Amino acid sequence: MCGIIGLHLRDPVLYERLGPLMAEMLQGIVVRGPDSAGVAIYGDKSRCPAGQAAVSLLNAPEGLADAVARELPGVEEVHTELVGETTVLTAATSPELLSAAVAAVSPESRVVGMGEDMVIYKGIGNPNELARTYRLQEARGWQGIAHTRMATESAINAEGCHPFSVGVGVSLVHNGSFSNYASIRRELEAEGITFDSHNDTEVGARFVASRLAKGDDLSTALTALRKKFDGFYTLLVTTEKGFAVARDEFACKPAIIAEHPRWVAMASEFQALAMLPGIDEAHVFEPLPGRVYAWSR
Repeated sequence: MCGIIGLHLRDPVLYERLGPLMAEMLQGIVVRGPDSAGVAIYGDKSRCPAGQAAVSLLNAPEGLADAVARELPGVEEVHTELVGETTVLTAATSPELLSAAVAAVSPESRVVGMGEDMVIYKGIGNPNELARTYRLQEARGWQGIAHTRMATESAINAEGCHPFSVGVGVSLVHNGSFSNYASIRRELEAEGITFDSHNDTEVGARFVASRLAKGDDLSTALTALRKKFDGFYTLLVTTEKGFAVARDEFACKPAIIAEHPRWVAMASEFQALAMLPGIDEAHVFEPLPGRVYAWSR
């Protein structure tokens, strides 16, 4: 079943309220996904300081920060924070170099997100408890997404949690299933793209990331996905520049969008939007089948 929420803030005055607003939104989708939860937070400088990169990891060993620092000439310090099952490394370098250093010294670690303005946390368990572990109430920034999972296509573990983030600053959350993901995965592997899991959502995430890397904007990449992927799905994809929603041609997986001059929000249930400031003045609508809706900063 799974639950999705996303909040894109247009008004900088609200940036201090990103975490509290997301925590309240999360309450509206907990029932849809009791297995696990993940979040992506954009713009929180206490988690990813300005001028630094952040890499989120699973299965990170002790002492990783020192080993990674030795792989990065000119980087004086790599900071590490353990948040539940997720370890976050930050350093004054690029996301690509930081991720490559992790792979060099700890190939058993799984990179689950990297960016210059984004941090990802993933884990299994009750979403409310995980929200406390992630310090969601304390989050500040301009954009965030969260996903609560009821597993259907793969095991219940942190690796299978959403968001799936396979490009710099890109996150994808998914409710539904792709019926032809295995054949698309083979096509992507033939192009040299590697996979970390057997999850159908990762195939969608890899496809979108590959299109963005080729120069597509977010709307164009999701339009290409909609044309190629079969199944029943609602997707929310975020980057360090924007926020987009897509549904399949049948639109049987729930989605509600609310647009306000101060923010744009999306959720699987209206009750997750009901407490947003000015919701009674917002344009609230169900996204149409086979359509892509996108917003940028």
